[in-house]
Amino acid sequence: MTIPQNSRARLPRLCFLSYRQIREFAMPVVAEYTGRAEIEVVDGTFGGALAIARDRLERGMVDAFVSAGSNASILRAGLEAPVATIQLGGFDLLQALIKARRISSRVGVVMYGQTIPELDAVKDLLNIEITQYAYQTPDDARQRFEQLRRDGFEVIVGSSLVVELAEEAGLHALLAYSLDSIRKGFEDAIELARVARLEAGRYEQLNGVLHNLQEAVLAVNRDHRIIAVNPAMQRVLDKQRRLLGQQLELVEPELSLQATLDGGAEERSVVLRYARRDWIANRTPIREHGELVGAALTLYDARRIQEADTSLRMQQRRQQNSARHGFASLIGESPGFVRAMDTARRYAKTDLGVLIAGESGVGKELFAQAIHNDSTRADRPFVVVNCASFPETLLESELFGYEEGAFTGSRRGGKRGLFEAAHTGTLFLDEIGDMPLSLQTRLLRVLQEREITRLGATAPVPVDVRVIAATHQPLEEMIAARRFRQDLYYRVNTLRLTVPPLRERGQDIALLAQAHATRCLQRLGSRLDAARALAPLLPHFLAGEWPGNVRELENICERVAVFLLQFDRVEDIRYDDLRHDCPELFERHPAGTPPVRDHVLEAMRLAGGNRQRAARQLGVSRSTLWRWLRDLNIAGERADPS
Repeated sequence: MTIPQNSRARLPRLCFLSYRQIREFAMPVVAEYTGRAEIEVVDGTFGGALAIARDRLERGMVDAFVSAGSNASILRAGLEAPVATIQLGGFDLLQALIKARRISSRVGVVMYGQTIPELDAVKDLLNIEITQYAYQTPDDARQRFEQLRRDGFEVIVGSSLVVELAEEAGLHALLAYSLDSIRKGFEDAIELARVARLEAGRYEQLNGVLHNLQEAVLAVNRDHRIIAVNPAMQRVLDKQRRLLGQQLELVEPELSLQATLDGGAEERSVVLRYARRDWIANRTPIREHGELVGAALTLYDARRIQEADTSLRMQQRRQQNSARHGFASLIGESPGFVRAMDTARRYAKTDLGVLIAGESGVGKELFAQAIHNDSTRADRPFVVVNCASFPETLLESELFGYEEGAFTGSRRGGKRGLFEAAHTGTLFLDEIGDMPLSLQTRLLRVLQEREITRLGATAPVPVDVRVIAATHQPLEEMIAARRFRQDLYYRVNTLRLTVPPLRERGQDIALLAQAHATRCLQRLGSRLDAARALAPLLPHFLAGEWPGNVRELENICERVAVFLLQFDRVEDIRYDDLRHDCPELFERHPAGTPPVRDHVLEAMRLAGGNRQRAARQLGVSRSTLWRWLRDLNIAGERADPS
């Protein structure tokens, strides 16, 4: 698609092709994007969408299309133009089913493409009967709809076409899409339009660069059509006619790049006899963000090549590593956790190495990020490497980098390692106890000398890096078993921070559960009061051992939030139904047995019988504590009522 030169300063031009139902539903979103894009809204049916789209392209009226379902599939298959698809998200469908459940316990679902196996799980979650079909053509959709109607379904959830059929038949119809999914479609379309304009300019820039090269170079796109050719190659080909847009296979079969496009393989320094001369040919795939988008051919006259295509590749800005969490993100009031926080704040004021110890899931990386963000290196890189997630050879190259040709498959020009990437900042070595012994020796040397040597290199590179390490392993025992170097242990253990497990942070469990449940419900669009909704479940939370610590707690809260999503009021919540989704939360306590007797008794003891202080320690309201005391048959009259 050709973009006129003077069009680049204009707003992106989008064409929204859709059925009437989704078009009417999306109009508030269209209005939101008035200042960001020129949007033409067009009714497009299954058969007519492609003709409409081609007309807009031929007249140069559009940069990108937006559509959904069958229309989007047709446009993507039939156009050489950007098409943004309005995707059906899992929560979109879940919300539609929740609305449908209020009307009927039997719901039919008809969507374009294929059925959704995950709906089987939703049936049990919502206590609803769901029958679903998928369609490929309008006739398929009508047949599926008619089958549901014959089977007595009065509520239908589906695409625009299905909603239209249901409304014509007088049935309840719910569109499966949400306004958020439509917004996402428009955001994608704006980005696609931007990239399309950049690509048009890129071809112009590509030819401009090639024009100044002495080597003969041409490039083709994914369809093997010539998109760039420089004067040197024009002379080699001895062609006077315009070559841009022509099939290279037809122009000169001997120089074909089809094999490169098919296999993505790179060929270097291949001797080629062409036009009664010897050439060294270089066939190179052109990739953008990992996707093969074309190929380039470079011909050098009797001399070894230097990579001409490197000047043609788009330079990608390396995203700087950063830490997102500070001490304000850490939630807890228990004595052990507060001590850890105070210690971490003191450590942040120094530039010494820190070893963070604690079980899996306690939040060691959060503490590392907080220390970094409260230090003098806060505006510098924070680089994370999990020592347990890489094989030994790969971990070595990731940490220390490598020179070009250091090993088979190494990147041209080499690669800097994570120590270099963290220069002037912080390197967080997670699970350092799982680092192989051979690398422990190299790490020790780096920490001592403050310089690294890339694989395949001889000259060291100075680095200024603060190292924070973390482990759940018993390093002292590993030292005794000769599985961890004692000298490295003393080097990384300059400052030691121990993060307590969740089972030792009883008074923090309610705070963490309420905070995470609140975030989950807000993200899911629920207006429930998380504290009120969670209160009846807190005894179960407080009674758990939590072997997975905060990570396990967060996972449970995610499931609880999804369960609560079906209720509009706290008074309507059927907590007993949650046993299906979170059995481990209930299996911790025998039926009928008070789940938190020891916790409540301990809180009352520490508070000297004062209910208000005990409730604050447990993270619940006084009324909740009173109910627990009553249920647990604890002599409340002996307690201080204040």
